[in-house]
Amino acid sequence: MDRNMAKARRNPDRENRIHEEIIVDAYGPEEQAMSWYYYLEDKLQFPFHAQCVASVPTSPLRKGETVEIRKMASEDSCASEMLVMTRWNNRNIAVPLSQLKPIGVGESTNQATEDWHYWIAQGYRF
Repeated sequence: MDRNMAKARRNPDRENRIHEEIIVDAYGPEEQAMSWYYYLEDKLQFPFHAQCVASVPTSPLRKGETVEIRKMASEDSCASEMLVMTRWNNRNIAVPLSQLKPIGVGESTNQATEDWHYWIAQGYRF
């Protein structure tokens, strides 16, 4: 995270959920990544539509594009970033969940995505 960027305001409820439910038994980066992976896989209700809210160098999606998210990428692909699968230009590709905002989804999908966005905004990493 760029040191000049301000962190998002701390949210005690979200912090508690992350530390007491998501990464409670995770020791070390690999276990944290897998804890996040299984939390998101359980909470995200696939498929869902999402809008790209940030362009990132590792993804072909542009800000404003809408895509259908089909599933989580493989566990091995999510060791440092939570990736989800979409269809783009007739190919199945993995894109960072952090660049997407779900559209018209249920509470579970919305909360899980917001939890991940919060984790990233706070500068947490595996």
